[in-house]
Amino acid sequence: MFDSVLVVCAGNICRSPTAEYVLKQQLVGKTVAVSSAGLTALEGKPADGIAQQIASSHGVDLSAHSGRQLNSALIAQNAVILVMESRHLHDLCARYPQARGKTFLFGKWLGDKDIPDPYKQSREAFEHVYQLIESAASAWSKYL
Repeated sequence: MFDSVLVVCAGNICRSPTAEYVLKQQLVGKTVAVSSAGLTALEGKPADGIAQQIASSHGVDLSAHSGRQLNSALIAQNAVILVMESRHLHDLCARYPQARGKTFLFGKWLGDKDIPDPYKQSREAFEHVYQLIESAASAWSKYL
Protein backbone atom coordinates (compact mmCIF):
# COMPACT_ATOMS: atom_id res chain seq x y z
CA MET A 1 0.00 0.00 0.00
CA PHE A 2 2.41 2.67 1.24
CA ASP A 3 6.17 2.64 0.73
CA SER A 4 7.19 5.15 3.41
CA VAL A 5 6.05 6.41 6.79
CA LEU A 6 7.39 9.36 8.76
CA VAL A 7 6.61 9.53 12.49
CA VAL A 8 6.69 13.01 14.02
CA CYS A 9 6.64 14.38 17.57
CA ALA A 10 8.18 17.51 19.09
CA GLY A 11 11.81 16.80 20.03
CA ASN A 12 12.34 13.49 18.17
CA ILE A 13 13.97 11.86 21.21
CA CYS A 14 11.10 10.07 23.02
CA ARG A 15 7.87 9.25 21.21
CA SER A 16 8.66 9.36 17.50
CA PRO A 17 11.87 7.31 17.69
CA THR A 18 10.10 4.73 19.86
CA ALA A 19 7.22 4.60 17.39
CA GLU A 20 9.65 4.41 14.44
CA TYR A 21 11.47 1.38 15.80
CA VAL A 22 8.33 -0.36 17.10
CA LEU A 23 6.71 0.07 13.67
CA LYS A 24 9.85 -1.21 11.93
CA GLN A 25 9.72 -4.31 14.10
CA GLN A 26 6.02 -4.86 13.38
CA LEU A 27 6.48 -4.35 9.63
CA VAL A 28 9.32 -6.85 9.16
CA GLY A 29 8.84 -8.51 5.80
CA LYS A 30 6.97 -5.54 4.31
CA THR A 31 8.68 -3.04 2.04
CA VAL A 32 7.77 0.04 4.04
CA ALA A 33 10.51 2.50 5.01
CA VAL A 34 9.90 4.03 8.45
CA SER A 35 11.70 7.07 9.82
CA SER A 36 11.09 9.88 12.31
CA ALA A 37 11.62 13.60 12.82
CA GLY A 38 10.64 16.39 15.18
CA LEU A 39 8.79 19.67 14.81
CA THR A 40 11.31 21.21 17.21
CA ALA A 41 13.92 18.46 17.07
CA LEU A 42 16.92 18.10 19.31
CA GLU A 43 19.08 17.47 16.26
CA GLY A 44 21.78 14.85 16.57
CA LYS A 45 20.67 13.78 20.05
CA PRO A 46 20.15 10.11 20.89
CA ALA A 47 16.81 8.79 22.08
CA ASP A 48 16.06 9.67 25.71
CA GLY A 49 17.74 7.27 28.16
CA ILE A 50 14.51 6.14 29.83
CA ALA A 51 12.84 5.66 26.44
CA GLN A 52 15.81 3.50 25.39
CA GLN A 53 15.63 1.41 28.58
CA ILE A 54 11.91 0.77 28.27
CA ALA A 55 12.09 -0.02 24.56
CA SER A 56 15.00 -2.37 25.22
CA SER A 57 12.99 -4.20 27.89
CA HIS A 58 10.45 -4.88 25.11
CA GLY A 59 13.09 -6.05 22.64
CA VAL A 60 13.33 -2.76 20.71
CA ASP A 61 16.76 -1.14 20.22
CA LEU A 62 16.78 2.67 19.90
CA SER A 63 20.57 3.04 20.13
CA ALA A 64 21.00 3.96 16.44
CA HIS A 65 18.61 6.91 16.68
CA SER A 66 19.76 10.48 16.09
CA GLY A 67 17.24 13.34 16.36
CA ARG A 68 16.44 15.26 13.19
CA GLN A 69 14.38 18.27 12.26
CA LEU A 70 11.28 17.97 10.10
CA ASN A 71 11.59 19.73 6.73
CA SER A 72 9.76 19.99 3.43
CA ALA A 73 11.96 17.33 1.79
CA LEU A 74 10.90 14.78 4.43
CA ILE A 75 7.26 15.76 3.88
CA ALA A 76 7.64 15.18 0.14
CA GLN A 77 9.55 11.89 0.52
CA ASN A 78 6.97 10.12 2.70
CA ALA A 79 3.60 8.67 1.70
CA VAL A 80 2.16 8.82 5.23
CA ILE A 81 3.01 11.08 8.17
CA LEU A 82 1.95 10.07 11.67
CA VAL A 83 1.96 12.61 14.51
CA MET A 84 1.58 12.12 18.26
CA GLU A 85 -0.86 14.90 19.18
CA SER A 86 -3.70 16.85 17.59
CA ARG A 87 -1.70 20.07 17.95
CA HIS A 88 1.18 18.47 16.00
CA LEU A 89 -1.28 17.73 13.20
CA HIS A 90 -2.39 21.36 13.10
CA ASP A 91 1.14 22.78 13.44
CA LEU A 92 2.58 20.49 10.78
CA CYS A 93 -0.18 21.17 8.25
CA ALA A 94 0.01 24.93 8.91
CA ARG A 95 3.77 24.87 8.19
CA TYR A 96 3.57 22.35 5.36
CA PRO A 97 0.16 22.59 3.62
CA GLN A 98 1.31 19.91 1.16
CA ALA A 99 1.12 17.41 4.05
CA ARG A 100 -2.67 17.69 4.28
CA GLY A 101 -4.39 14.47 3.32
CA LYS A 102 -1.47 12.24 4.26
CA THR A 103 -0.97 13.28 7.90
CA PHE A 104 -2.79 11.42 10.67
CA LEU A 105 -2.63 10.88 14.41
CA PHE A 106 -0.49 7.92 15.41
CA GLY A 107 -3.37 7.10 17.77
CA LYS A 108 -5.96 7.25 14.95
CA TRP A 109 -7.05 3.62 15.36
CA LEU A 110 -7.21 4.06 19.15
CA GLY A 111 -10.09 6.53 18.90
CA ASP A 112 -7.94 9.45 17.71
CA LYS A 113 -6.01 9.32 20.98
CA ASP A 114 -3.17 11.77 21.59
CA ILE A 115 0.04 10.16 22.82
CA PRO A 116 1.35 12.42 25.60
CA ASP A 117 4.95 13.55 25.90
CA PRO A 118 6.77 11.70 28.71
CA TYR A 119 9.90 13.89 28.47
CA LYS A 120 11.31 14.70 31.95
CA GLN A 121 8.50 12.72 33.59
CA SER A 122 8.45 9.51 35.60
CA ARG A 123 9.40 6.06 34.38
CA GLU A 124 5.72 5.16 34.73
CA ALA A 125 4.82 7.92 32.25
CA PHE A 126 7.32 6.45 29.78
CA GLU A 127 5.88 2.95 30.33
CA HIS A 128 2.36 4.24 29.69
CA VAL A 129 3.47 6.00 26.51
CA TYR A 130 5.31 2.88 25.32
CA GLN A 131 2.13 0.82 25.73
CA LEU A 132 0.12 3.41 23.76
CA ILE A 133 2.75 3.45 21.01
CA GLU A 134 2.84 -0.33 20.81
CA SER A 135 -0.96 -0.51 20.55
CA ALA A 136 -1.11 2.25 17.94
CA ALA A 137 1.73 0.70 15.90
CA SER A 138 -0.01 -2.64 15.94
CA ALA A 139 -3.22 -1.03 14.69
CA TRP A 140 -1.37 0.92 11.95
CA SER A 141 0.59 -2.14 10.80
CA LYS A 142 -2.63 -3.60 9.38
CA TYR A 143 -2.96 -0.63 7.01
CA LEU A 144 0.66 -0.17 5.97
